Amino acid sequence: MAILFQIATKADIAGVLKLRLAVDADQARRFGVDRWSTTINEKSVARGLKSSHVLVARQHGRIVGALRMETRKPWAIDLRYFTPVQRAVYLHDVNVEPGRQRSGIGRKQIARATAVARAWPVDAIRVDAYDGPSGGGPFYKKCGFAEVGRTVYRGVPLVYCELVFPDKSLRVPCRKRPRVTSRKR
Repeated sequence: MAILFQIATKADIAGVLKLRLAVDADQARRFGVDRWSTTINEKSVARGLKSSHVLVARQHGRIVGALRMETRKPWAIDLRYFTPVQRAVYLHDVNVEPGRQRSGIGRKQIARATAVARAWPVDAIRVDAYDGPSGGGPFYKKCGFAEVGRTVYRGVPLVYCELVFPDKSLRVPCRKRPRVTSRKR
């Protein structure tokens, strides 16, 4: 059951869309409205492919996992929480087929994304995760990310995590970080 990791192409749009819709449906079934979901359609997947590196995990030729990496800061990231670095990459849309979650595919994806980021080169990987029962914060911590803060952004509770590469980072002058605060509901 070898897993093959590749950067997605236009030919992978349908497979990535199918995966993301399956994960979203599973999250809706398990968590109802206590989750954070974005618009998922062919257009949004194609747009992500143009603006990012989309890393897919294949098993027996089928896409069983995917994640998106881009250097442009997303709207929900408040840089004051993160370690200042020259260049960071941001993770989005980290998904593993529902029947294969908790089998190590997600961790292998993050390990491969880390290798891609080191070669890019960037100094850190950053992610914002929904801070609720369906959120990915605990998963990122298991993958070696450090929690750097919690906040509520536009009504959405978030946990910020990062993985800094100390051997490659060129630090920029430090900004004062906000205090980690408990979220308001």
